[in-house]
Amino acid sequence: MYQFEYTQRQQEALSYLSINNTDCELLLFGGAAGGGKSYLGCAWQISRRLKYANTRGLIGRCELKKLKQTTMKTFWKICVDIGLVKDVHYTYNQQEQTIKFFNGSEIVLMDLRDMPSDVEFTRLGSLEITDYFVDEVAEVSKRAIEILDSRVRYNLIDGRPKGLMTCNPTKGWLYNEFFDAHRSGNLRFDRAFIRSLPDDNPHLPQSYLDKLSRLSERDRKRLKDGDWDFDDSNDRLYHYDDLLRCFRDEIVGNKTKYITADIAALGNDKTIIGLWDGMTLLEIHKLEHKYPNEVADYIRQLSIQHNVRLSNIVVDADGLGIGVVGILKCQAFNNGGRSTEPEIYLNLKSECYFKIADDIANNSMTFICKSYKSDIIKELEVVRNYTANTEKRRQVTPKDEIKRMHGFSPDIADMIMMRKYFDLYPNYRRYGIR
Repeated sequence: MYQFEYTQRQQEALSYLSINNTDCELLLFGGAAGGGKSYLGCAWQISRRLKYANTRGLIGRCELKKLKQTTMKTFWKICVDIGLVKDVHYTYNQQEQTIKFFNGSEIVLMDLRDMPSDVEFTRLGSLEITDYFVDEVAEVSKRAIEILDSRVRYNLIDGRPKGLMTCNPTKGWLYNEFFDAHRSGNLRFDRAFIRSLPDDNPHLPQSYLDKLSRLSERDRKRLKDGDWDFDDSNDRLYHYDDLLRCFRDEIVGNKTKYITADIAALGNDKTIIGLWDGMTLLEIHKLEHKYPNEVADYIRQLSIQHNVRLSNIVVDADGLGIGVVGILKCQAFNNGGRSTEPEIYLNLKSECYFKIADDIANNSMTFICKSYKSDIIKELEVVRNYTANTEKRRQVTPKDEIKRMHGFSPDIADMIMMRKYFDLYPNYRRYGIR
């Protein structure tokens, strides 16, 4: 009865979202502008509600205002195109942000932005849905998607949860868990990724494609070519190609051994210890659920094994790390401490990250521990210039925000960042090996 016009790529996506596909529960669709992302999501939600009575879908975006101004304009146009009449086939309650269909199904419109007063998204706590569509998901934190996904349990069609997300190329958890995992053949069995480009959409006018071609390199790579690896955002610290170049078997720097350690909170994250030769990261050691005395013993043995002076060991002194510093009598790294150039950098951590970025750009840092290649790149790429486009002192993205947006803590990146401490304070104090 209702006729939707799908491109070949959109039909491919629908095959994953079909109840006949018993594996895929979450699909990421996108890769460039004009690929029909919003049309796919809106049409899928409408068709599911019409086909399956008494079900409940959700359409979400970072901000409800943006959702109404963009995604929902596509939604209402589709309703008109397929012959749905307001107050006959559906009703729209603007106060409750719900669309109710004649067969008992409904769609909830949802604001998915992070709120300081609701970091755990308790506002989703009583929500029960059958499926969901999140547009421009790169603007939404991973935590929001995890909570939302846990609410898919209402009148499931054949007992199968389904979710659809759309976005343009971006770095972070979507890149790592969908695009890169798909490219390497390591995508989770219950997920799928489909790359959609403007050329895949026959409904786009040539003038629109020409317009995309005239964009700056940065925007053209993302919005026309759908290049997930290209990132020339003004807040980035590291070029992807520069990071790749770091992974080579070459010792660079002053040939002095160092140890840097990012200490985990008790029972949380992991303690990451790095062994350095000059500006070359030789080894990474991960410790789980260790007390300060155990971590200190491990670092002490590592320093004896590799002849590292205690004055060349630096430990993150925030939290439990202060205990390790006290036991070892080594250097203490205070993330919020005063930088050597306080008029430029907000704190010591930010200064080290910006200057490590210069080392990487200048080809003066290498990583021999290649088994951690993907982790190192993933973590460094999410550390950004948090004060870009402002007159404020330079600051990097706070760790708590990275955890919320991307679902992981950049502990390896922090360990690498601390290597710069020894260049900023080369003659602070000297201890022998103990």
